Amino acid sequence: MRQSLLPLLLAAALAAPTAAAQAPAVPQAAASDGTLLSISAQAEASRVPDVATLSAGVVTQAPDANAALRANAAQMQQLMAAVREAGIADKDTQTSGLSVHPQYRHDGDSAPVITGYQASNTVSLKVRDIGSLGDVLDALVASGANQVNGPSFEIDQPDEAYDEARRGALAKARERAEMYAESLGLRVRRIVSISEGGGFMPPPMPMMRMRAEAQDMAASSPVSPGESTLTANLDVVFELGR
Repeated sequence: MRQSLLPLLLAAALAAPTAAAQAPAVPQAAASDGTLLSISAQAEASRVPDVATLSAGVVTQAPDANAALRANAAQMQQLMAAVREAGIADKDTQTSGLSVHPQYRHDGDSAPVITGYQASNTVSLKVRDIGSLGDVLDALVASGANQVNGPSFEIDQPDEAYDEARRGALAKARERAEMYAESLGLRVRRIVSISEGGGFMPPPMPMMRMRAEAQDMAASSPVSPGESTLTANLDVVFELGR
């Protein structure tokens, strides 16, 4: 009887450490003589944007829908040729809107009358050479684009800037915790937890809207990317004690 129980006891002893290792970790609370302090901190990091995004398109009108669409397609072919000539890669070019719809005339209480059709086609472009942006804008308008919106600026690889902001936010939180601890006659024992809120990069201002008839083609359109600011938000819980 005793020998038959031995294998079962041995199996249970071997399984116990494995089960304990797989058990989920339980967040640690403050020690019995400790105080928890929760602090929210924010820091920023700024960079000069290195990518510009804009949209360019063609709007055409004709008595019937087919004619409006054909005229639009012909002008869009010229625009897309200018896009390729400007060195914008296919992966950075995306159709963002294509539509054909009737134009109406309203005469008092009478039913609206269709007077023609309007076709529009718009592409979104990503310009990775900020220095050439003015030339790109001018080339788009010269090729037939009569709707240009943007540019908006962004940082192509923002991780380094976000990490700088995170380090700044953590340093602020630690400094604030030290201040509270000193005021209470305590010390900062450890960090209990850190959670990160969403980063924020405000859109650059102002946005520029252009029409072909408003352009002076004597020189490249002036463009200034300015700076983009990225923000990190941290919630840090400290344990204070003596």
